[in-house]
Amino acid sequence: MTSSKKVSVGDRVEPFTLPYEAGGTIDLGDHLGRDRVVLLFFPLAFTSVCTAEMCRLRDEWSAYASLDATVFAISVDSPFVTSRFRAEESIPFPILSDFNRTVSRDWGVLYEEFHGFRGVSKRSAFVIGRDGRVAYAWVSEDAGVEPDYEALLQAVADAP
Repeated sequence: MTSSKKVSVGDRVEPFTLPYEAGGTIDLGDHLGRDRVVLLFFPLAFTSVCTAEMCRLRDEWSAYASLDATVFAISVDSPFVTSRFRAEESIPFPILSDFNRTVSRDWGVLYEEFHGFRGVSKRSAFVIGRDGRVAYAWVSEDAGVEPDYEALLQAVADAP
């Protein structure tokens, strides 16, 4: 069973605030209307596919930076876990904690049940243009499938 809401291309994005590290938060509203934003939801830190995805983005970071993209990853792990994961893998962008699952649910990217766990984010990628609207949306029902990185980068380049 999954959540019924879905964020789609063309939707205006509502700002949200999530913990970034223990004691710190990031407000998406600070970036809407100013930056191109990439949101990468992923199931769980320190798992093989999630690590491969985050490390791929780390290794291709210069391409995103050259397009002035602001990248945020989001998982349901606690901010203590996301902070450690980020540090151990040298991830150059923030990994936000959606521990209460509110953003994943609001964006329609939450597994209600995932291999015996309740409330895990689906692997998903969104690009938000400087106009505050979703320019690209990809949600996988198979947590073992990584995003199409070339399509994601092209969507950033094409976003208004």
